[in-house]
Amino acid sequence: MTVHHNPSQLPASENSLNELTLLYQFSNTMLSTIRLNKLTHLILTALTTSSSNLFERAFLFLRNEKSEVLQGMLGVTRRTAEGLQIVGSQEALGSRWEISEDVISLQRSTEFCAKVRATRIDINDSCPLIRRVIADRTLCHTNFTICHECGTCFFVRHLCSDTFAAVPLVARDSAIGIIVVDNPESGQEITQENLRFLQLFANQAGMAVLNSMLYNRIEDAHINLRDARERLLHGERLAAIGEVAANLAHELKNPIITIGGFAARLLKGLSEESKEHQYAGTIVKEVGRLEKMLADILAFSSKPTICFSVCDLGEILRDCLESCATTVEDHGIRLNVDNSRGSWSILGDAHQLKQVFLNLILNACDAMSDGGRLTISVSSASPENNSVIVSIEDTGGGIAQEMLSKIFNPFFTTKSTGTGLGLAIVNRIVLNHFGTIRADNTELGALFSVMLPLVEAEQIQN
Repeated sequence: MTVHHNPSQLPASENSLNELTLLYQFSNTMLSTIRLNKLTHLILTALTTSSSNLFERAFLFLRNEKSEVLQGMLGVTRRTAEGLQIVGSQEALGSRWEISEDVISLQRSTEFCAKVRATRIDINDSCPLIRRVIADRTLCHTNFTICHECGTCFFVRHLCSDTFAAVPLVARDSAIGIIVVDNPESGQEITQENLRFLQLFANQAGMAVLNSMLYNRIEDAHINLRDARERLLHGERLAAIGEVAANLAHELKNPIITIGGFAARLLKGLSEESKEHQYAGTIVKEVGRLEKMLADILAFSSKPTICFSVCDLGEILRDCLESCATTVEDHGIRLNVDNSRGSWSILGDAHQLKQVFLNLILNACDAMSDGGRLTISVSSASPENNSVIVSIEDTGGGIAQEMLSKIFNPFFTTKSTGTGLGLAIVNRIVLNHFGTIRADNTELGALFSVMLPLVEAEQIQN
């Protein structure tokens, strides 16, 4: 293995003017784009295009500092490098290269590029080639025979021809990646002049790639900051709307209750055959709906007070089933309950948790107005996760796929008479109990899964 420690040790090129022009073109190109994807294509295309007559193939790996792995990013061959365009006179020092999106797509779609992108190189392995290129930041010119004896050089046997060169991309005294080049078609020798140019070329490419990566990180951070700001403003608007809605609901509640009370009195004193009885009945029905809507708004807008205590989940579920027994029977629903009579001790507010499961069971009943099967099961989450999962499954046809991600949002409802706050309140109660809730579709209907942490044995004793 021949190792070049310093570019000054390499012989001077006889075509120094052409080399200087190429380096100037590359420098100008680096200033023309900050997009990492386009930059990597320009770098490898410049090394493999027939106009530069340097190498027939080049591939790039970038370093993941967290995992200490070299990730294959791109591979370009001379056949896909003919799309490099010169902007300005080819001989002028002010010219630069350009590449179209079509050429970029073509290069990324090749089988060779797919092989490169699927390759990972562990930097911490005992491969002498990787150690010298990455740790020592040294250009290496070697052949297949030598690397074939290395048990860790799988990437060499997988991608490289008999003779190849690997050069580090160095920026701020650290190797951020490597470029590997070879001549697989002609088998042409990689000369000392080629290596010298490759080293000079890589020195510029390293800083350009680092600058592009830093710019992308700043851009991503800016996007995340903008999204966070929009979410904050949206939250503030929702909070303001919620406060207005809560105040309005509070002011409307008393007169609506009064209207409903007098309408109910009128209803009792009117003949059932009269139109007035029908009108009064409609008033009572609609007032009841408004009262429920106002109660939901007030419940959602108020800050709940949770009285935590050790409670039995099985007992909570049995209370819920007793409360829903009439509804289940009226809808002709078959009820299957699995393991709800076990002992499942959780820390929470029994009243609020009952509200959660009552809401889910009644929603399932509404979805099966013409009958169906309701299955409620209780099980442990996993041996390593000390939690219990309550599953409520119906055969009511399920939830539209595009609505699954929205059903826990406030004021989102699929019912013509719903407020859209029931599941939002359920979600908030579950989160306040350090649990999670998710909705899925089964073959016949919907499945809601509520996971809550179980109480440790010592907590029960205390």
